[in-house]
Amino acid sequence: MIGRTDFTDRTAFDTKGLDELKQSAKNNSPEAIRGAAQQFEALFMNMMLKSMRQAGGQDGPFDSEQSRMYTSMLDQQLSQTMAKKGVGLADVLVRQLSNNAMNQALEADTANKPGGMGGPASSASVRGINNYLDNLKFEQMPANAPKTAFTGPNHVREFQEKLTAHAEQASQETGIPAKFMLGQAALESGWGRREIKTADGSSSHNIFGMKATKGWKGKTVDAVTTEYVNGVAQRKVEKFKAYDTYADAFKDYAKLITKNPRYENVMANAKDATSFAQGLQRAGYATDPEYANKLTKIIKNSLST
Repeated sequence: MIGRTDFTDRTAFDTKGLDELKQSAKNNSPEAIRGAAQQFEALFMNMMLKSMRQAGGQDGPFDSEQSRMYTSMLDQQLSQTMAKKGVGLADVLVRQLSNNAMNQALEADTANKPGGMGGPASSASVRGINNYLDNLKFEQMPANAPKTAFTGPNHVREFQEKLTAHAEQASQETGIPAKFMLGQAALESGWGRREIKTADGSSSHNIFGMKATKGWKGKTVDAVTTEYVNGVAQRKVEKFKAYDTYADAFKDYAKLITKNPRYENVMANAKDATSFAQGLQRAGYATDPEYANKLTKIIKNSLST
C-alpha cells in the first residue's frame, strides 16, 4: 500500500515526483486526487505570480532574459511552497472530484462500456489523473530554460533565433512546448527556406502550412503543395492563410491545437516528442505517411535544447 506523500515538498521541476503520483493513481489511491489537486493549486498560484510580475514590469535597466528566466524558476518554487499551506482551492477540487465531477465522468464512461460497474470505472479515474499529470510536466517547465551552446548548421541557428521568442510566448499561453512548435514550423517551412510567399514575393508568415478553411476571415495566398492520396504524392494548388507577423502564426497554430476538437487528444497523450508527432498525424494534420517520423527527428536531433 502506498502511504500519504506530500508532493508539494518536491522541487517545482521534479518530474519523478509526478511519476510517483501517477503510480499512486494506478493503485486507485485517494491521495492521487489530493496530490493532483495540490499540483493544480500550485499551477494556479504560479499564474497569479506571473500576472503580478507582468503588471509590475520587468524591463528595468538591470533586467535581462537571464534574470527573467531565474525569476520564473523562483516563482515556480514559490508556488509549490504556497500550495503546501494552501488557499482552499485544492480542498474544493478534492471534494468535487471525489463526490460530483468524478462520479459523473465515471458513470458516463461505464455507460459506454460493456460490463457495467466495477473495473471500467476504476480504470477511468486512473486515466483521467494520468492525463492531467502528463500535461502538468509540460506546464512546469520554464519557458526560458537554460539552453546549451548550439553547434548545428547556420540556417537552423538563424531559424531558431528568429522564431524562438514567438514559440515561447505561445507556449506560456497554451502549455504546448516551444520546441514542439519550432520543430513543426521547421518541417512545414523547410527551416524557413520554403516559406509560403504572397503574390508580390513578400512573406505570408505561414510557417505551419495552415490552410485557409471556410471559416477563415483573414488574408489568403495560393501555393503549390504536395498531398498524399492513398500513399501517392500529388501536387496541388491550395489556398493558405497569410498573417501579418510570425507571432500571429504561432497564436493561430496554438489555438488550432488546443481548441479544435479534432486535435483534443494530441496534447492529452503527448508524453514526449514522439507521441506528440504521432498524435498530430493520427488527427490528420498532414497526409505525408512519414510526417510523424520526420517531425520527431527534427525535435529530438536538430533543435538546440
